[in-house]
Amino acid sequence: MWFKSYRTAFSCLNRMKSYRSPWTRLYSTSQNTVDSNEVKTFLALAHKWWDEQGVYAPLHSMNDLRVPFIRDNLLKTVANHQPGKPLSGMKILDVGCGGGLLTEPLGRLGASVVGIDPVDENIKTAQCHKSFDPVLDQRIEYRACSLEEIVEDTAETFDAVVASEVVEHVLDLETFLQCCCQVLKPGGSLFITTINKTQLSYALGIVFSEQIAGIVPKGTHTWEKFVSPEKLESILEPNGLSVQTVAGMLYNPFSGHWHWSENTSLNYAAHAVKSTVQEHTVPAEFVLKEETEELQANAYTSPGMHEELKK
Repeated sequence: MWFKSYRTAFSCLNRMKSYRSPWTRLYSTSQNTVDSNEVKTFLALAHKWWDEQGVYAPLHSMNDLRVPFIRDNLLKTVANHQPGKPLSGMKILDVGCGGGLLTEPLGRLGASVVGIDPVDENIKTAQCHKSFDPVLDQRIEYRACSLEEIVEDTAETFDAVVASEVVEHVLDLETFLQCCCQVLKPGGSLFITTINKTQLSYALGIVFSEQIAGIVPKGTHTWEKFVSPEKLESILEPNGLSVQTVAGMLYNPFSGHWHWSENTSLNYAAHAVKSTVQEHTVPAEFVLKEETEELQANAYTSPGMHEELKK
């Protein structure tokens, strides 16, 4: 009887320690994934987003890969779609949208897109640019805020979340990805493009691109924040997101074009899908109460145990 009671007690403790469901809200309003130093960097460049020959030229060119990547993977989840507006009916969150370089193409594909960015000047630039297109003005909404500021009000709202060239700039990667999971509907898709954390990415992504060639402004990236596909997956999987695709991306600074590659040691794109099977979660206090009652029941069915508990 003692063995059974101990086993039940340990079962209770283990269940409490491991009680963490991907559907439980893991964020805290005190947590902040926005790096103030990164905000200052992008604030200084806020007026340059739509200069296709300027510092954001590689991001303009990246749309040739990332827009079809998002579109084609989303279309795998729908039976029918409208010609010319294949993403019609879908709601997408573009996190770290900047001036709207990716938000607008997604809107043109028919999606209803919410673009958020913590840099207020970026949002002003995005608002101004979309105002010239009445169709986009109806399909796109911009907000100057961080992801964690809207996660509670938008839980399980979006068919897709896009974080393109964002995760290498956040302060708390795990919290950021947990928030991405929270706002996705079950079966929804998370799309990420970022830079792998390798010696090659340091040499080409920082030393060459920033310090030698000046492809991007100095200080844009911090190598310590670069994220490997393995690290990304190790955070996504426990939070209910299954990685479907990881594809390498290479940029040719001479032609100004991107192309897909089997090599993921520099840039890569990832697509993950949120599980549709939600675990049945019981608050920890009820788990403890249930196990305590079981312990008491076992004790009072055994005279020997009853005597021990009275001591």
